[in-house]
Amino acid sequence: MCEAWREFVRGKKLKKDVAEFSLNLSQNIFQLHDDLRSKTYQHGGYKAFQINDPKPRSIHKATVRDRLLHHAIYRVLYWHFDLKFVYDSYSCRYGKGTHRALNRFNQFVCQVSESDSRVCWILKCDVRKFFASIDQITLIEVVKKHISDPNTVWLIERVVESFQSTGPSKGLPLGNLTSQLLVNVYMNDFDQFAKHVLKQRYYLRYADDFVFMSHDRGGLLEVLSLVRGFLEEKLKLTLHSDKIFLQTATSGVDFLGWVNFPNHRVLRTTTKERMFRKLKDANNKPEVTQSYLGLLGQGNTHKLQSKINSKSARKMVG
Repeated sequence: MCEAWREFVRGKKLKKDVAEFSLNLSQNIFQLHDDLRSKTYQHGGYKAFQINDPKPRSIHKATVRDRLLHHAIYRVLYWHFDLKFVYDSYSCRYGKGTHRALNRFNQFVCQVSESDSRVCWILKCDVRKFFASIDQITLIEVVKKHISDPNTVWLIERVVESFQSTGPSKGLPLGNLTSQLLVNVYMNDFDQFAKHVLKQRYYLRYADDFVFMSHDRGGLLEVLSLVRGFLEEKLKLTLHSDKIFLQTATSGVDFLGWVNFPNHRVLRTTTKERMFRKLKDANNKPEVTQSYLGLLGQGNTHKLQSKINSKSARKMVG
């Protein structure tokens, strides 16, 4: 638990709730340990707030005590589950992320199109209200397939059942560290289905966004039907009907904030607008500027980088 605290507290020491918990740190940690050992632990409530990044999202923040426990659970269970995941799952995993997902996307396009000599069709989908639609009963059953220790299962149940979104036994909170791991555990059955039952080699997923690639358009339509059925029947999830796209790679596919073409990618217009808005709000602070320059380095954005650098230079001169 102490190691979990050291990880959790990084960059948060000046937060009011964290500072208050720190005043009696040893006592608080021992009390949490005793509650877990006696199985009297009860997860607390959440503080809700909205963000717009890029669309409105509801974030639910747990108490410091519960967030510390989330870190402890994550530290123990991450590698246990990560070894079971398919290679082409890229969200919230060490050594993965959006940059590697985009590079893998381009690699798949090149392989399917045989270096632009054949048409590459791309089926892109995402899940409607992903976090809010996770079925908690199904999630616990999935967890039990991988964890035999009843105490661990009991603890995960306490965390999962601490939150409800659209109805009883529905949803995981955006904001819990454990949610990032558990949604990958939940979707792992789908990943395995895509790779090993449908035998789709050119499949990758980032959270609830996923793509299949093939030179056979008709085959991808069949895949879509099977995917929809699996998600609805096995995982109680529904595809977002307005976000199902079947198009060629040469037409440009919007994926992970970029419009991806076979040999280059350009920043999505909404992503670009949000970037400049945040730079303005941050008054072009160097750390924010460098963060976005790192993002832009993933694509063909020379003009955008020059524009940001020139604004930053004018601020320094000013």
